[in-house]
Amino acid sequence: MHRRHRSFLALLFLGILSLLSATAPAATSGDGAEGVRMFVFWGIGCPHCDNQKPFLQELEERYPDLNIQQYEVLRERTHHELFIALSLAHGIEPGSVPTTFLGGKAWVGDSPQIRREIESTVRQEIAAFQQQESPEALAPPGLGPADVQAVDPPEGFNVPLLGRVDLGVQPLMVTTLLIAFIDGLNPCSLWVLTLLLGLVIHSGSRGRIALVGITFLTTTALIYGAFIAGVFGVLSYVLYLTWVQWLVALFALTFGLVNIKDYFWFKTGPSFTIADSQKPGIYKGMRGLMDRRLTGLGLVFATVVMAAGIALVELPCTAGFPVVWSGIVAERNVTGMAFLLLLAVYLLVYLLIELVVFTAALFTLRMKRFEEGHGRVLKLVGGTVMVALALVLVLNPELMNDITGTLVVFMGSILLATAVILIHRRATAGQSGGEAR
Repeated sequence: MHRRHRSFLALLFLGILSLLSATAPAATSGDGAEGVRMFVFWGIGCPHCDNQKPFLQELEERYPDLNIQQYEVLRERTHHELFIALSLAHGIEPGSVPTTFLGGKAWVGDSPQIRREIESTVRQEIAAFQQQESPEALAPPGLGPADVQAVDPPEGFNVPLLGRVDLGVQPLMVTTLLIAFIDGLNPCSLWVLTLLLGLVIHSGSRGRIALVGITFLTTTALIYGAFIAGVFGVLSYVLYLTWVQWLVALFALTFGLVNIKDYFWFKTGPSFTIADSQKPGIYKGMRGLMDRRLTGLGLVFATVVMAAGIALVELPCTAGFPVVWSGIVAERNVTGMAFLLLLAVYLLVYLLIELVVFTAALFTLRMKRFEEGHGRVLKLVGGTVMVALALVLVLNPELMNDITGTLVVFMGSILLATAVILIHRRATAGQSGGEAR
């Protein structure tokens, strides 16, 4: 049986690796002394910096008046003062690389949208430079004067009530939706919720079910959101360090491998799940909510206390995806209201499955028990996606800058996990039939 499990694991990881492509090759650019100057700060070992270099080289080839000055800052400390000075002058925090400065603007990271904005600014700055040199100066090959001065509009389309949807930045929202949804398939959270609702349903009161369920979900969501915000706050300051990026990827890989292991050998060895020693306390807290003397604010307070304790117990079971998501968002230099919006979307999608379960229990007054087999399947799906994300972060992070690439990573991982489940079940059923005969 163990040999069969090892063959399934080999199939699983070969499938994950086949989803990914090789990283882009590195390149270098020249350092002229005249023309429009653009400053680029990069770091050795930064995959986004390596992916950006061919684009920078192409810019210099297409625009002879552009002078790109590149400075390595992760190992070469002599450039730190210039990096800090330019960052403060542009109103940004010095930290993540690559960081690009041109024409009074700053960009952190590398994405299709950032590249469009950089090239648009290059055109404007060169047009201004050429007008100073010669009012009749020609534009770059293939571009008229009007094209040089125009600002490229972002690619996108208008959506009623939502406004313009920019396809250049949509991959981050798509990534948030997908990671949050897979994170919502968390066996620990679903087991706790179904157990809680199963007990409260015995009261026969929809009002009590609604009060307990809404309070429980709201409390756990707020605590989970605070945890994610804390992780993001830390990573946003240190993610520019190469070893931190590798640490995030290693954490994701470890978390994913342990969850995959749990599908084949549940709770054998290390496991990110609720320990059996903690379950009696959870049962006791839930039974306390059955006390009919608890009503109104008293019931709300008791539910909040119980939910807070459970949320803390669940963190080791649920921490994997928030760390990966926080790393991806921090790497894109998302801050302020943009981060809060993404976090709100993450929490809403994360709660989606639990809200469906809660609504079904509220209207039907029935709750099916969450079985171990269900949890093992969810762990395999989540673990496979987690391993794929870890490999992407190391091998080809640019995949997450494209909607198609993002969908390939997630859908490919889910299909791979589904195939492993079907093959494993058929093999197990065949072995059981052979033993019976």
